[in-house]
Amino acid sequence: MALSKDGVFYLGKQYDPAEKKLLDQPILFNPADLTTHAVVTGMTGSGKTGLCIGLLEEAALEGIPAIIIDPKGDLTNLLLHFPDLLPSDFEPWIDPETARREEKTVGQLAEETALRWKNGLAEWGLGSNQIRELKDAVDFALYSPGSSAAVSVNILSSFESPDLPWAENREILREKISTIVTALLGLIGLNDIDPLRSREHILLSNILEHAWSSGKSLDLTDLILQTQKPPFDRLGAFPVNNFFPEKDRLSLAMLLNNFLASPSFEVWREGQPLNVQNFLYSPNGKARHSIFYLAHLNESERMFFVTLLFASIESWMRSQRGTGNLRTLIYMDEIYGYLPPLSNPPSKTVMLRMLKQARAFGVGLLLATQNPVDVDYKGLSNAGTWMIGRLQTDQDKQRLLDGLDSAGGGVNRQQMDRLISTLGKRVFVLHSVHAKQPLLFQTRWVLNYLAGPLTRSQLPSLMPLTSIADVSVTPVQQTTSELQSARSAPVAAGAKGFTSARPPVPSGVEEYFLPNDLPLSESIRQANIPPSAQIEQKGFVYYPALFAQANINYLARKYNLEINRDVAVLVQETRGRSIEWDDFNWRPFKRAEITAQPLPAAQYAPLPGWLADARQLTAFQQDFVEWVYRNATIRVRANEKLKVYAAPEVSTAEFREQCAQAARSAMQSEVDKLETLYQKKIEDLNRKIERAKSDVADKENTYKQRQMEELATHGQSLMNLFGKRRATLSSSMTKRRLTSEARDRLEKAKLALEQLQKQLKDIETEKNRELKQIQDRWADMVNDEVEIPLSPYKKDIFVPLYGIIWIPYYSIMVDQQVREIPAFRSPG
Repeated sequence: MALSKDGVFYLGKQYDPAEKKLLDQPILFNPADLTTHAVVTGMTGSGKTGLCIGLLEEAALEGIPAIIIDPKGDLTNLLLHFPDLLPSDFEPWIDPETARREEKTVGQLAEETALRWKNGLAEWGLGSNQIRELKDAVDFALYSPGSSAAVSVNILSSFESPDLPWAENREILREKISTIVTALLGLIGLNDIDPLRSREHILLSNILEHAWSSGKSLDLTDLILQTQKPPFDRLGAFPVNNFFPEKDRLSLAMLLNNFLASPSFEVWREGQPLNVQNFLYSPNGKARHSIFYLAHLNESERMFFVTLLFASIESWMRSQRGTGNLRTLIYMDEIYGYLPPLSNPPSKTVMLRMLKQARAFGVGLLLATQNPVDVDYKGLSNAGTWMIGRLQTDQDKQRLLDGLDSAGGGVNRQQMDRLISTLGKRVFVLHSVHAKQPLLFQTRWVLNYLAGPLTRSQLPSLMPLTSIADVSVTPVQQTTSELQSARSAPVAAGAKGFTSARPPVPSGVEEYFLPNDLPLSESIRQANIPPSAQIEQKGFVYYPALFAQANINYLARKYNLEINRDVAVLVQETRGRSIEWDDFNWRPFKRAEITAQPLPAAQYAPLPGWLADARQLTAFQQDFVEWVYRNATIRVRANEKLKVYAAPEVSTAEFREQCAQAARSAMQSEVDKLETLYQKKIEDLNRKIERAKSDVADKENTYKQRQMEELATHGQSLMNLFGKRRATLSSSMTKRRLTSEARDRLEKAKLALEQLQKQLKDIETEKNRELKQIQDRWADMVNDEVEIPLSPYKKDIFVPLYGIIWIPYYSIMVDQQVREIPAFRSPG
């Protein structure tokens, strides 16, 4: 079977669940049906990833561009297409641990894998020719937002004024502004906000609107500065200072600036801008499949980027002409947490708009999830196609069926339940509004090698397999933290009184050494030293600072929680005799990490007076403990009804799963009691029904016998008539009366049977209704989540590390001037 023939997608072949075998009937899918969007669901191991990769292969072969959002790292496999099918092609992507478990070398496993792939493709009539066609059909690109492992993405372009006239497009642009602001606030910890009630959202949205309506662009720095001093005097009917006091605006600006000032943010400024046209087409107009690898990001960063990306796609989409064909495909490998039924994360609003409006522009959304419980089925009611794989639990199946019912999909629940229950690996139910009825199919063998999720460290090895491996990235603006840049200015040699001997510290004060973990080349790049400069390393210099680290023990027996948390600060300079500890947060260390010996032949700066004063250091330690105690309150997730509690480091997904498990366990006990209660009633009725059926059968036989007797009597009467014999009228009437009585008794028996059967149906309906009420009640409990503040006792705060820490810098000669640049990594 050739792939993507005559403009249709080849997904696999029909599957006969009764015979458990493939039928020689290919499943050909019209790509235009994807303009009404599609959802793919199935548990881990169901073959969901293979199905979606097959769909994307078909899109590539048809020259349909795609944006592929990869939260877990599986979709990097789209680059692993090897036309020659040589073991050497597969070997770099073989997991050594898998080979070890199978007691084989990596080379042996690569040979077996290459042969398995070749044979698997051959079984489906595929081979090297189709892989070569795939390789040449589209350009492939790999992006790693927030990392330079692949092509980085410059998010600052999101704040640029779009190339759309404000007056004619104000509604569309306001939607984009709202999406951007919601994503930005989510990144700094302000989640699930209402744009109509949140002061922060209203202020930032008005700042962006003020700029865009004037045709001006903002960068993040401008947005932060204008947060403190807005370019307008009033918001609605109130003066700005009444609506949002200056002190509170400064707090918001500080939160935004923490993100901007973080060294880890630097890579978000680099790389290609969020230009959707460039993600979909190469400069020569060739279709492109752009993969966005997000597995390395934390939850808030993933949410931030996904929201900005969807906002950019929506803006691009609205600039296109309408079409009934599939213009481009947007695929997201896991929508759990991005489109939930109850909460309102930043991504939800823009995704719902896309689901409702993208069809008119020929943009199809292909959304996948392995968690069918926590998705917004009403929002997904716009999806015209569902591909359902094997599910983990009956609860997952019932929730999916409930969701499809609520979405108004016209689902035959009994039929769909039966089909889903028969599914095995790589077998899916295809339910589409474009087809008369659902059908089962098994997915074809994919052309790409399915190596499993790849890590960030493997991305550089993937870049030669892309079409933009030589792309260059240019920093938009270079910023380092205050601590890193403090020593970067040119200095005269010997001007700072360095000594080769380390200055003595006060008696009893511990000394530590910050690790030299920043390579010189990276430090030079961060210091904005031009590549053309002549650089010579002179050695290392150390500057002293105060380092304090507290260990906090939280013990909450009520919640069965014991949490340990480390808090650290590193202070280079003070303002008078007080320290604003909030300004000097640092990453915690294990003692062994900072007690090593100093770098050889290093120079040392002198101790400032405040570090040489033992009394002052003791006072600072006491003040540090007080600061830790005042700010040590954490918030634990709690579900009081289910008695489930989780520490802050437990992700939302993990906590929800714990709640779901607790709910399932408690619910099962109620379900068992309900089953027992109704089982006796149902069994009693079934016995009565069997007796009633037997009674009906007996009376039916009697009735038939009476009919025969009556007919015989009539026949005898006729014979008597023709034989001129006298008929007996009373005998005929008696037979007729007996027949009538038998018929009446039969009708009564049938009526009694029908009443019993109705009672059984009513009881089963009542049972199912009560069962659903139980399930709904426990399902509601799963989402009953609150946060409980938890504070430690002061006696549970310990200070294992407190003393003077020596911070390393490179001493280099740059164009005949001595400079000192950081030899350490700042936290971030």
